[in-house]
Amino acid sequence: MEYDFLIDTYKTERMKTLSAWSTLKDDDLSIRPNPKDRRGRNALEHMVHQCVGENNCFCKMLGIDVGAPPLPEKETRLEFMKRYAEDSGKRFAALQEKNKAWWEEQVPFFEVKRSRAWILTRRIAHTAHHRGQLTIMLRIIGRDIYSTYGPSADTGGLPLNNALTIYPYPDIETLLKEESTGGDKAPLPGPGDKPCTERPDKKS
Repeated sequence: MEYDFLIDTYKTERMKTLSAWSTLKDDDLSIRPNPKDRRGRNALEHMVHQCVGENNCFCKMLGIDVGAPPLPEKETRLEFMKRYAEDSGKRFAALQEKNKAWWEEQVPFFEVKRSRAWILTRRIAHTAHHRGQLTIMLRIIGRDIYSTYGPSADTGGLPLNNALTIYPYPDIETLLKEESTGGDKAPLPGPGDKPCTERPDKKS
């Protein structure tokens, strides 16, 4: 089916989002990029926004309602991961059942109409945007950063230096199981002795 790539992308984006959340520690949730500026979301607010925003998009625009509250009863890091994993898993299953006509039908998107394929593409981009903000937060507070779409400084630096793509866990089931008992993520090699950016600082 022409839109299988979108379904597959949504599946991998679920894992990437949960992987980023798993890298946080419980005490990180209230930290803002700038403690004196409340405009920058903290990690808890990012998780709330992801769960509520995706639920609204699927319910109101795509017509997929998983029949569950978007937020966990207890707002801890682990409970957010469990809630989002369960709900996004149901959405993934529902998407797999849709045919070409469903994907191409024009439906309301705020003040305009767009195809459902367009709307899901936009939703995936929205998720990636906020996950990028959260990744910056992780770096600011000194957490290791695993791969998202390829190597990071912590997985070895640049691809041209044969850096690796390393995710904290191989799948969502393992992630939830391990995080429920304190976490046992994949080891990271670190950046090594070569620059981890294409424009390293010049030596004085």
